[in-house]
Amino acid sequence: MADIRNFTLNFGPQHPAAHGVLRLVLEMDGEVIQKADPHIGLLHRATEKLAESKPFNQSIGYMDRLDYVSMMCNEHAYVRAIEKLLGIQAPERAQYIRTMFDEMTRILNHLMWLGSHGLDIGAMTVFLYCFREREDLMDCYEAVSGTRMHATYYRPGGVYRDLPAEMPKHQPSKFRSAKELERLNARRQGSLLDFIEDFTDRFPACVDEYETLLTDNRIWKQRTVGIGVVTPERALQLGFTGPMLRGSGTAWDLRKKQPYAAYDRVDFDIPVGVNGDCYDRYLVRVEELRQSNRIIRQCVDWLRAHPGPVMVPDHKVAPPTREEMKGDMESLIHHFKLFTEGYTVPAGEAYAAVEAPKGEFGVWLVSDGANKPYRVKCRAPGFPHLAAMDEMVAGHMLADVVAVIGTMDIVFGEIDR
Repeated sequence: MADIRNFTLNFGPQHPAAHGVLRLVLEMDGEVIQKADPHIGLLHRATEKLAESKPFNQSIGYMDRLDYVSMMCNEHAYVRAIEKLLGIQAPERAQYIRTMFDEMTRILNHLMWLGSHGLDIGAMTVFLYCFREREDLMDCYEAVSGTRMHATYYRPGGVYRDLPAEMPKHQPSKFRSAKELERLNARRQGSLLDFIEDFTDRFPACVDEYETLLTDNRIWKQRTVGIGVVTPERALQLGFTGPMLRGSGTAWDLRKKQPYAAYDRVDFDIPVGVNGDCYDRYLVRVEELRQSNRIIRQCVDWLRAHPGPVMVPDHKVAPPTREEMKGDMESLIHHFKLFTEGYTVPAGEAYAAVEAPKGEFGVWLVSDGANKPYRVKCRAPGFPHLAAMDEMVAGHMLADVVAVIGTMDIVFGEIDR
């Protein structure tokens, strides 16, 4: 009788759970995985190199497109690195706005993760529920920046503009009745802050719905409990951050340990797992949804009570208002120079990290005193997570690869860069 040998299997990139751009070469012994080799680079766009060929303020949009489901958090790290080099500090109101939108981004990211992770494992309904809430938050992005995803809202020295006093409304259309239009616009009668406050009132009940569908679901637990276990010591050695590290039982969160923006002035808890498996990481992220909601609510209350500037007044860094630009020659020159040449940044280097939804997202900038960076390096949280793929799936079944890819919350924009 012939020997039974291991065979090699290509998992992805066309597999729906591989999210389009992951090629996993699996060495299988029957249904059991012996070795997993991730092949990356199918989405490489040379973001860091492109950023080195453009003025500092023209690369903010590239950061949006790295981890393209947590857009503003990427911007935050890049903008903070520039602010460190320039030696400027955003006004307090801008810090609170950044904190609020960072947490909205965390909710957007975790809803996307929960929906796609559920769909990968076979839970269809939760996917539809998650996208229902994402729409409201996308509308908040659109209200402040004019676009639903790649906002470029954070700027060195503050944010692009203050929160709008009026929430954009749905317009009449031949495709929807007057009654339907009235229902859609019911929550949009006030300002953006009113809309966000209404969202924070509704959202905890929505999280309860997701938990009803999944947390005690027998099939969900069978697919996630005891799968992809990582000990806290090993998680640290592998360079895990974010929910991947906290799911293993290490309470490390940059928002608490190295506070930035307004995180030292808001009250929230850090959820921590016990077993370090897919189920614990799921519980950590679901609790983060609730904590982010708490932070957003505190930011809304503070922003209501404290109007003020959202940008530094220095026109060498921040553009003048459109009104000033149209009527004042000096402002026009400032505006033109800022958006064509940018500004020169003192020579030096800076590293700024934020607690992005997936983990620690950091940007290391080196300036040689010119108007463009000499070197840009992004520390993507998903990269070390994917590097641990072989360790996490060895000995598991083929179907568990899908659960492990899901639990990592991988987005390839930041991994391939």
